[in-house]
Amino acid sequence: MALVTAPKQDRSRATRQRLLEAAVACLAERGWAGSTVAVVAERAGVSRGAAQHHFPTREDLFTAAVEYVAEERSQALRALEARDRHEVVAAIVDLYTGPLFRAALHLWVAASNEDQLRERVTELEARVGRESHRIAVHLLGADESVPGVRETVQGLLDMARGLGLATLLTDDTTRRRRVVTQWAALVDAALG
Repeated sequence: MALVTAPKQDRSRATRQRLLEAAVACLAERGWAGSTVAVVAERAGVSRGAAQHHFPTREDLFTAAVEYVAEERSQALRALEARDRHEVVAAIVDLYTGPLFRAALHLWVAASNEDQLRERVTELEARVGRESHRIAVHLLGADESVPGVRETVQGLLDMARGLGLATLLTDDTTRRRRVVTQWAALVDAALG
């Protein structure tokens, strides 16, 4: 019996993974209004019924997609093998200017107007924010017992988020490189 169950569980996990990846891509490309369960299911190559088996509601699907995005962002940060603070700052900014952040942002906007979604997204983003901060502190070798260090790290994350917002409208890669270089110098000076 276990031999029959394992392949079924593997298929189920693979289907769930495809749905999450499709949901993230749809949010990033189409926004909340253009991202329905049917659109995501089609993109993932599964039936709408299969999608609803894994995620009974649209909110379930897209909240899980943002959790997936958050975990992907955290894993990418944890895997960073930066040799200096400039690389850490650049990697953090890259995470906030890429498609994962764009997908999360569309969900934030939707949550600001939909009560059902707001509570779930607010709770999730608070958790993601704490985790991102912890990882950044570790990567930067920051000592938060020193006055101002916590605020410096949070300022870096806030700045990265702002650059992510700017990227939605235009490709500001050249300007962003200069900003990253300056922020890396500021962070390095502040952290010692």
